[in-house]
Amino acid sequence: MQESLPPPVTYPDSLILEVHDLEVDVLTGVYSEETHLPQPLRISVIADMAVEDRYTPDTPLSASKSYMDLKFAATDGIPKDVHFTLIEAVADHIAETVFMQDDRVSAITIRIVKLAIAEANESIGITLRRNRPAPGARAL
Repeated sequence: MQESLPPPVTYPDSLILEVHDLEVDVLTGVYSEETHLPQPLRISVIADMAVEDRYTPDTPLSASKSYMDLKFAATDGIPKDVHFTLIEAVADHIAETVFMQDDRVSAITIRIVKLAIAEANESIGITLRRNRPAPGARAL
């Protein structure tokens, strides 16, 4: 008796936009020495997008998303006058901004490294992944 092979695994097409290693000063921190001055953070943003059937040489930018939108969400989109106790809240703010910018973003991953606490060039921080909330669901 011959064993049949399982069907091949297929994965849906995907488009992933990425902006890495943006250095941004953000009011964040729990400890008293952290709360009065902006802290330097290194932020990376990865957005999962709906993908077109095909991209041709003349496909317009509207068929994708501008990388500058991701950069804005992780830099100028972060309020300068708001103190974020946790860097997780910074990541959620970035996620909300990107989700509001474009309905085609299905999920987002934000990595934040706290540069000021590194002692030997190590990376200390968080990675947060959020899926787009279902319509009518509670916001992030």
